[in-house]
Amino acid sequence: MELKVSATYLTKKYEMHKRKSDKTKVLLNKSKNKSKDFWALRGITFEVFAGESVGLIGTNGSGKSTLANIISGASKPTTGEITINGKTSIIAIGSGLKKELTGRENIKLKCLLSGMSSKEIDDITDDVIAFADLDDFIDQPLKNYSSGMKSRLGFAISVHNDPDILIIDEALSVGDDTFYQRCVDKIFEFKNQGKTIFFVSHSTKQIRKLCDKAIWLHEGEMKGFGPVDEIITNYKDYVKWYKSLTRTEQRKHKKERKKERKHFSIDEYYEQSLVEDSLFEHHRLYDLFYPTKQKADKLSFATKIMMLFIFIALFTITVYYIPGRSIIEIVLEIIS
Repeated sequence: MELKVSATYLTKKYEMHKRKSDKTKVLLNKSKNKSKDFWALRGITFEVFAGESVGLIGTNGSGKSTLANIISGASKPTTGEITINGKTSIIAIGSGLKKELTGRENIKLKCLLSGMSSKEIDDITDDVIAFADLDDFIDQPLKNYSSGMKSRLGFAISVHNDPDILIIDEALSVGDDTFYQRCVDKIFEFKNQGKTIFFVSHSTKQIRKLCDKAIWLHEGEMKGFGPVDEIITNYKDYVKWYKSLTRTEQRKHKKERKKERKHFSIDEYYEQSLVEDSLFEHHRLYDLFYPTKQKADKLSFATKIMMLFIFIALFTITVYYIPGRSIIEIVLEIIS
């Protein structure tokens, strides 16, 4: 079978800033207080092959949507490696849709961004409109759409641009039974065509129906990956155990898990992997855990100098601005 998606030691870190100015200070290396890190994903590794349908399950905040965005290419991992063999398309409520544009304009925009030609877009537009059942609203601005209408449009666009890998993120949670069945039929059609599907949902019933395998994410870690019935059973056992705790015990448990995500250490995880994983040579593991020697999201010295020059130029223009004179005239006077 053809390997379609391969993830190796994926992590995703978000820097938590109290104020917007703190992020600017970090970019300029001027922040005295190091930003607090939150690790949305920690060490995710799996392989998915052509024709497989994989459900992503877990409680709220477990990292399902973060992983879905990385698979789709909408987000990049902090460390680790993700390999995608094929064209991806993600379906989420309102994902990539512009509220000021009409439904028809959104169809054209999303399809253009996916690499389709104008002729290809014209050929599928009527099918997209019919699938989404938006005849009366297709030329109205998206801001006038309900959440269900946005979801229908997003789903219709994504399944008609013929992706190799389809990622569905809670997009079946809205809409009536008729549209839900239409989506299910399309998903099974894709499965029969040998396409790969990732399905994010809180509904274990839906995942059992649509998926062959499942990934259980919990507090950013992968707790299990395998046959759908086995993984869902393990997940339900955990939920049952959690519900059996008192409220005080639940709060303590969640607090401990969140603490682990905040204090996760790439260095410690790397050392642990050196001991446990004999499949990779040491230099290969190092490249996965430390993809660059440069500090992420830091501006180079040359970039800082350029920003300083731009600031001085803008400041000078502002100071010397005289009503009735154009900016071009002022700039020419400054550089002459």
